[in-house]
This record gives sequence, C-alpha cells and structure tokens, in this order.
Amino acid sequence: MTDKYEEQSAGVDTTAKSGGIVSSVVNWIDDRIPMTRVWNMHIAQYPAPKNFNFWYLFGSLAILVLVNQIVTGIWLTMNFVPSAEGAFASVEYIMRDVEYGWLLRYLHSTGASAFFVVVYLHMFRGMIYGSYQKPRELLWLFGMLIFLALMAEAFMGYLLPWGQMSFWGAQVIISLFGAIPVIGEDLTLWIRGDYVISGATLNRFFALHVIALPLVLVILVFLHIVALHEVGSNNPDGIEVKRKKGSVADEDKPKFKFHEYYTNKKDVIDAIPFHPYYTVKDVLGVAGFLILFCWVVFFMPEMNGFFLEAPNFEAANPLKTPEHIFPVWYFTPFYAILRAIPDKLAGVVAMGASIVVLALLPWLDRGKVRSIRYRSIWHKLNIAQFVVTFLILGWAGATPQTVFSTILSQICTVTYFMFFVLLYVYSKNEVTKPLPTRLTK
Repeated sequence: MTDKYEEQSAGVDTTAKSGGIVSSVVNWIDDRIPMTRVWNMHIAQYPAPKNFNFWYLFGSLAILVLVNQIVTGIWLTMNFVPSAEGAFASVEYIMRDVEYGWLLRYLHSTGASAFFVVVYLHMFRGMIYGSYQKPRELLWLFGMLIFLALMAEAFMGYLLPWGQMSFWGAQVIISLFGAIPVIGEDLTLWIRGDYVISGATLNRFFALHVIALPLVLVILVFLHIVALHEVGSNNPDGIEVKRKKGSVADEDKPKFKFHEYYTNKKDVIDAIPFHPYYTVKDVLGVAGFLILFCWVVFFMPEMNGFFLEAPNFEAANPLKTPEHIFPVWYFTPFYAILRAIPDKLAGVVAMGASIVVLALLPWLDRGKVRSIRYRSIWHKLNIAQFVVTFLILGWAGATPQTVFSTILSQICTVTYFMFFVLLYVYSKNEVTKPLPTRLTK
C-alpha cells in the first residue's frame, strides 16, 4: 500500500481520497486555485533543515505580532478621532469608556515594542548564521525593507496619541529632513502638510499608518517568504542540505531551486517537513512568548516609561516643551548616532548610513563560511562588540544629553561602523574551521 507521505512527496493530492463534503469543497476550490498545493508546498510540507534551534523562532513570532498589530489597530480606529482637537480625548475615551478599550490599546502599544524586539533578534540570527550570504542576498534586502517600513509605521503611529512626547518627538524627527540641501525645507513642509506640526500632519500620518504602510508591510512580508522558499532556509551550520547523487536536485548542481527541492523530498537528506515538526516547536515558542507578552500587557504596559512615556499622558501643547525629548527605545540607537555628531546634516547622513550599511552586509562580508560556529575568533569578537555597541547606543539615545553620553555615543558610533569595515577587511582571507559534511545538532 502506498504511503500517504510518499504520495504527497510525489505531488499527489491525498485529500481527494478522504471523501465527504469537506473534501468535495476543497477539491472544487483546488480545481480553480491551487490552495492545497500552495499550503503543502509553503507550509505543511515545506522541507526545512533538521537542526533549527531557538533562534529560528522569531520569524514566526514576527508574523504573530504583525497580525496582533493589524487586528488591534482595526478595532482602535473605530473609536479614534484623527484630529488635533479630538485625538488625545479619543484615546482617553478608548482607555476609560470603550469596553476592553484599555486592553486593545495596551495590546497595540506593547505589540509595537514586541515587534521590534522580535525583528532585532531575527536580524541578529541572520547576522550570526550568515543568512544574508549568497544565494540569500535578496531575502536580506527584503528583510531590510520590512525593517524600514516598520520604522516608518511606528513613527507615524507614535504621533497619533497626540501627547506631549508624540508631538515634540515628531517635531524633532521631521525637522531633520530640513537639513537636506536644496529640497530640505520643501520636503519638510510636504511631510508636515503645514508650516508647523498640526492637525493636517496628524491626519496624513493616520492615513499612512492605518492604510498605506500596513499594505506595504504585508506585501514585503509576502515577498520575503517567497524569496525564502525559492532558495530554501539557512541553518545554524550555514551549509546547504545534501541531495543524493543522481537526484534531480543533485548536490553537484551550483544552483538550487525550491520547486526541485519540494517535488523530490525523498532525494533530500537532513530536511524534514515543516509540519508537524516545526509547527509544534513554534506553538511551544508562541506559548512562552504570549506568557511574557501578556505579563507586560497586564502588569507593566508602560515598562517604566520605555514603552509609554510619562509626558505622553499629557495632551500636546505647542507652548510647553518637555524637559527631555527622545524617541521610543527602538529608535534610540540611531538617535544616539544622530546626536553624536554636532553638525546636523552630517548627523542625518550618519544615521541614514547606519541603516544602509546593514543592507549592504551581503557584499561587505566576503567570507566563504556563513555560520559563526565555524568562523574565526576575530569574527566572534567583532559580532560581540557590535552587540555591546548597539546596546550602549540604545541607552545613550534614551538618556538626557550630557558630556559623558555624547562622548560615549561618539565612541560607539565609530565602533558601530568599524564592525562593517573590519568585516570587509578580514572576511576575505579569514581562517575558519572545517565545515561538516552533514547538518549537526
């Protein structure tokens, strides 16, 4: 008797054999759109490397948080008033009078911070295991575009509560565009929609936050997944899964295609179906994440001012400047780089370059080995100093500017960019450990 899994591996639709009304409906849909085949190919039977570890959980968590932000955002917009006169009052109305409005608001505000935690850890995993290297350069670029869209989405949403820190934070960030030569002033005016931060600014930011940018994010996430499934997932060893000699997807072929990988799973060594093996692990990871996430939502939604700042519980007042102005924690590393340079234009350029240089990682890393497991001690030390630098920049950007914090920011700005310079220098002739012939644990 033919094994069901072998039939699925050969591309045979087994759902048609089960009978019943449900399978008839599924078959009717499959005749018109390849729903079952796409489900099997990209989720249920997607052949993933067998040695995924904890670090490979954050991609799934990012999708979970994205869904949370979209769903809670839709419900919040039902009672939000996008105007300078009504925005702050409508947030208070949601918190006090709308049934479970406080929960929706805290799920959304905590979800924003959770999104960046998950994305930063997801990017870090890509850096330590070399997931940006050939043939995954486009996958990394799509990821960076998601990161930029997410930053824009968070910035637009940050203005909407129309609190003191929202108002003055937006004032500072938007004014940075004025440093751009020639077009700076006109660009700033276009972004604001007025000569000052006003209801026009709030209204257009609301439109971008709830319609345009979520659409862009969903499209980029789709392209990110398509790019991933075309070249296959990387793994902690940083080597490709092996194919049997003489198979369609032979290991001697220089170019690997996912459709060959999918339709010939029996010829693949060291790969297992995503379902049920990784769906079970993801469910366990999601459960742990939700415990921590819900603890923050119910017991510490402000996170001592890091998630929701105290000045934002006051209505925006153009005549009263907060004592200290700085962005939410997930922007602070880049804000520290901006403040580290006295010249405004140079600071803006450095801040922009700090993000662009991340996107160039596939071309700055000239090493032949992907995973940190088998790379030199110099690479491990370089990664470690980058992490420490990023954390220090985050702290410096979230504190009042002093002589000490400025000097520290300047030093860390140099070490931040030195990570990429050193990587480019040593990676080409790096002495690495021998790679395993098969995937390890």
